[in-house]
Amino acid sequence: MTSAPPTTEPWAAPHARGPVQAAVSLPGSKSLTNRALVLAALAEGPSVVRRALRSRDTLLMAGALTALGARVETATDDWTVEPAPLVGGGSVDCGLAGTVTRFVPPVAGLADGPVAFDGDPGMRTRPVGEVLTALRALGVRIDGDRLPFTVHGTGSLRGGRVVLDASGSSQFVSALLLAGARFEEGLDLLHDGKALPSQPHIDMTVAMLRGHGVEVDDGEPARWRVAPGPILAVDQSIEPDLSNAAAFLALAATTGGRVTVRDWPAQTTQAGDAIRDLLGRMGCSVLRDELGLTVTGSDRIKGIDVDLHEVGELTPVVAALCALADGPSYLRGIAHIRGHETDRIAALATELRGLGADVTELADGLELRPATLHGGLFRSYADHRMAHAAAVLGSAVEGVRVDDVAATSKTFPDFPAVWSALLDAR
Repeated sequence: MTSAPPTTEPWAAPHARGPVQAAVSLPGSKSLTNRALVLAALAEGPSVVRRALRSRDTLLMAGALTALGARVETATDDWTVEPAPLVGGGSVDCGLAGTVTRFVPPVAGLADGPVAFDGDPGMRTRPVGEVLTALRALGVRIDGDRLPFTVHGTGSLRGGRVVLDASGSSQFVSALLLAGARFEEGLDLLHDGKALPSQPHIDMTVAMLRGHGVEVDDGEPARWRVAPGPILAVDQSIEPDLSNAAAFLALAATTGGRVTVRDWPAQTTQAGDAIRDLLGRMGCSVLRDELGLTVTGSDRIKGIDVDLHEVGELTPVVAALCALADGPSYLRGIAHIRGHETDRIAALATELRGLGADVTELADGLELRPATLHGGLFRSYADHRMAHAAAVLGSAVEGVRVDDVAATSKTFPDFPAVWSALLDAR
């Protein structure tokens, strides 16, 4: 577990002086945007990704697809994508984006030459080997098992049956599914390993493929069959990022206030939608109507015993709330988040203890008990979700400082300003 050097002086997380009463419109989902961009680049004609998230991760994806020959116009909030024959000879900057590192290599396997991949130092330690091993089994030559690596595309990929262990990340499955229809024989993908994490993200991928006219059979557990065929060009509107929304809704709990996130979808495949149930179990009132999702806090935060295996990305914000709760909490089933932007379990345990929390690090989660917290420096480890957790804590605990709030640019470049404005205008 290492920390990137801070890009700015520590950010003083704003402390709420009373209940926050606010309504906020949030940027689009990173998960939806990057999947939409990949499918648009592989489609049979041009399309538009409306309300695309403009962040470091999504701009890296646009740059990666451009390096492979697609034209991605990002000047407005509606990004136009014009597919073209996939070309090799270029390079892809993955940054710290797992979606770029994992989703783009199968696309590069369809290119007509070598494509070099590299990224931030932190990305070089994150797992990607299962995707590369699966591609090798499908006939792709790849130099390297972690960043940096080079995919030697030959212009086509036969496809067929492949077995992989996706217990480390659901993105391993999504990466192959997104490109599977372009393989000559399609794809018959089988997961062989421990329980899959973040199943909602795989469901999201399958739903988006079907929305593009791709035939996907997922009727058998841990197996997905993608029929070969065209990927239809479909204009798509991106929902607000519900995982980013978790921090803002948490303000209702930490301040006893009322926060509305506008345009909350009635139905969604985003894992972040689970924050509704979690906040309800922690003592908040939750209402979704035509305006969006409104969370109203009470005079206490209840502890929670929950398996977050399916929604591990919510762990940092939930852990921050648990550190403020008046009863014990047990967060389980999240061993896989040790392989996210940082080892989130170890990082949360370390930083929460630094603010006075009573927390025990478990192999697959955290145990937290009531304690009196105090201010101090909270390190983000170049991880946007860690910075979100620090901001949530700072709303309730005076004197919390974040070493690198700029890490939030990964999925929400304006986070510090939007967050501060909400607390200033409470």
